[in-house]
Amino acid sequence: MSLSLSAIWRIARRDLSARIRGLRLLAVCLFLGVATLAAIGSLTAGITEELSRRGQTILGGDIEIGIAQREASEAERKAFAEAGTVSKTVRLRAMAIGPTGSDSVLAELKSIDDAYPLYGTLRLKGTDAPATAPARGQIYIGETLADRFNLSTGGTVRFGEASFKVAGIIAEEPDRLGEGFTLGPVALVSSASLEDTKLIQPGSMFESKYRIKLPTSADPEAIAKSLEAQFPSAGWDITDRSNGAPGTRRFIERMGQFLTLVGLASLVIAGIGVGNGVGSYLESKRAGIATLKVTGADSGTIFRIYMLQIFAVAIAAILVGLAVGSVMPMAIGWVAGDILPVAPGFSLHPLPLLVSAVYGLLIAFAFALPPLARARTVPAAGLFRSVVEGGRRIDRRTAISVTASIAAIVALAVGTAREPIFSLGFIGAAFALLLLLALLAWALRKIALLLPRPKAPLPRLALTNLHRPGSHTQALVIALGLGLTLFVTLAAIQTSINNEISKSVPERAPSFFALDIPRERTAEFTRMVRSEAPNADINLIPSLRGTIVEFGGQRVDQLEELPEGAWVLNGDRGLTYSPNVPEGSEVIAGEWWPADYQGPALVSLDVRVAESLGIGVGDSLTVSVLGVEIPTKIASLREVKWENFGLNYALVFSPGTFDAAPHSMVATLTVPAEAERELAKSIPPAFPSSSLIEVGEVVSQVTVLLQQMAQAIAAAASIAIFAGIAVLVGAIAAARQSRIYDSVIMKLLGATRRQILGAQAMEYAILALVLGVVALVLGLGAGWYVIVEIFDFTFAPDPAALAWTLVGGAGLTFALGMLGSLPILAARPAEALRSL
Repeated sequence: MSLSLSAIWRIARRDLSARIRGLRLLAVCLFLGVATLAAIGSLTAGITEELSRRGQTILGGDIEIGIAQREASEAERKAFAEAGTVSKTVRLRAMAIGPTGSDSVLAELKSIDDAYPLYGTLRLKGTDAPATAPARGQIYIGETLADRFNLSTGGTVRFGEASFKVAGIIAEEPDRLGEGFTLGPVALVSSASLEDTKLIQPGSMFESKYRIKLPTSADPEAIAKSLEAQFPSAGWDITDRSNGAPGTRRFIERMGQFLTLVGLASLVIAGIGVGNGVGSYLESKRAGIATLKVTGADSGTIFRIYMLQIFAVAIAAILVGLAVGSVMPMAIGWVAGDILPVAPGFSLHPLPLLVSAVYGLLIAFAFALPPLARARTVPAAGLFRSVVEGGRRIDRRTAISVTASIAAIVALAVGTAREPIFSLGFIGAAFALLLLLALLAWALRKIALLLPRPKAPLPRLALTNLHRPGSHTQALVIALGLGLTLFVTLAAIQTSINNEISKSVPERAPSFFALDIPRERTAEFTRMVRSEAPNADINLIPSLRGTIVEFGGQRVDQLEELPEGAWVLNGDRGLTYSPNVPEGSEVIAGEWWPADYQGPALVSLDVRVAESLGIGVGDSLTVSVLGVEIPTKIASLREVKWENFGLNYALVFSPGTFDAAPHSMVATLTVPAEAERELAKSIPPAFPSSSLIEVGEVVSQVTVLLQQMAQAIAAAASIAIFAGIAVLVGAIAAARQSRIYDSVIMKLLGATRRQILGAQAMEYAILALVLGVVALVLGLGAGWYVIVEIFDFTFAPDPAALAWTLVGGAGLTFALGMLGSLPILAARPAEALRSL
């Protein structure tokens, strides 16, 4: 008997209306997965779209040229002016000294000219009118600096040798995001006022930025390349408006990809729950399916009826997931506050929503098809016997359809990924985990079958439950294994990040970093420190800024794309020279130069940097310092202990390399706690051009950043854990019908509820014990990959936390299993037998 589509839909709709509760698990699983993917995709798209939309404002112009430790030459300024309207800013770290003169704080001092800002609006608190550059002798300060010194408009603050009157509190600095990471509050002065501070001396660490506003018809990328071609040795860091905050954009895109893959893993895990939910639902419809077949319905009709039901619920769940996911970015922006670089407003992003919907449909189809195919191909008599016979294997056509769906999922994930190889590896690992758990379930059933049968009835029954016909060992192993693995992975990641935070400050961390110490005043600086702390540990080294323009015979400006991990090529870097191997470094290749070396310029390179650039001992490396190119040869490679909070440099040069370049000194100071406060008071006024950074402030910022990262990972992983729990619930639900049958038979044979419950408790305990060991190994492997390969931290999970996580996860699993057994124990034999 073949029915029309309208008749099939009418039957499907009426049957669904009578008992939709059986498909709730399918709806919950798809909702979780789709909502997660839609939220992550929409958030990433919203932030990158906002960065692109505000590219000119964030950058401060159509083109930005950053120059370290110098201002542009006359020829450079002329070329900039020919391209368009130019605005110049100078940015440096300096000590802000409060009105009393006894309190100071590190701040980001920035001079602006009359053309600033070329795009966007500078606003002050208390007025909506755009602000212009402050007059000479006046200053705009950030709210943090105002709070630190309890300042308001009209107050005074000192930088270097100049005192300024506060003319306003900054409410909006249009190019704040484009300025990058800062170590202190912001203060704005005019270009003339910066000269009054006398902070910029030969060798001072500062950055000049020239923003250019181009004519409407001009091509920023072409003009940027033209300027670079005119001045190939200038050592600029040039950016155009298409990527105003490249570091921020790169971080958002990579984090978005990572979270998308986590969401996809959650959806795949949820897909198993979909399969369990559909299997459980169809098991409850077994009598109805058999009746339809007995009354003449063919397999195709049966398939279409229940496929329509499943897809109706799936589409409803997907639509709700898309609706929730599309508004989540706005909620995340509200909760996250200043954590996000820009606040995404409410805007629909069709592409991530469409991709999420397609994922949901493919997952629903791939995982719902096997149980549906079994119900379609089993004869009516077989349906009545399926409780004890167990399910058949799926037919060839269904296997091909499922394989095609999985291939489509993989193709979609790889095709939409920023790094396809990484995505393919992630997906491969997820499917390998599922395959491993399936093989483990097969092995458990075989082992349980081959083991000697215990004499005691309850252990014998528990062992038999693992391998008997119709057992749901495979579903339970996959569900329990996934759940415990997710718990262990999250615990390993979380505790490793916490350990990274705790080890950020070594036992003997410096008290201060001191920057921009004039070379001619180093003896005076040392005397002042020792007058307060005679036993102070002072490490003074020279410091410059420069850019790598050539390595191993390759010009950086001729590279189409920077090598992966080559962060030293992004803008200018800190440089130093030393006769001896620096503290916190160990030479692992090549040789260090003699202390009295006076030959051609040599350089020692951090080994990881060398690996990312593909160079080694004997290769060439050229740096540009103050616009002058200095060719060197790599003499050695070093292992640098970056975590020791010392003065670590990726590039250390031989003495004499920078004799012709003006530069200053930097120092680390390790002093007793009682001397820290006095030095914080005395050094800034005596050395106004120097900056004193308290290590505690740096540690606080690093700690907050790592904690936010850990919270983001935990939030993303929690969705996967919820999906894992849903899978376990689905596995328990799928086994309920056969469990009821077993329970009824045992009751008729005289078993008590306690004995039935005890046998199931032993079964779950065996599974939890075996899978706990497996989950520990798999979870540690996954956690190691995330911590070491993605975030480049040290993998150091807490064993106690992992143990408690395993115990807690196994306990939760056991509790869910026992709760799922209560309806089975409550089944009445007469009613249960009539329903079978």
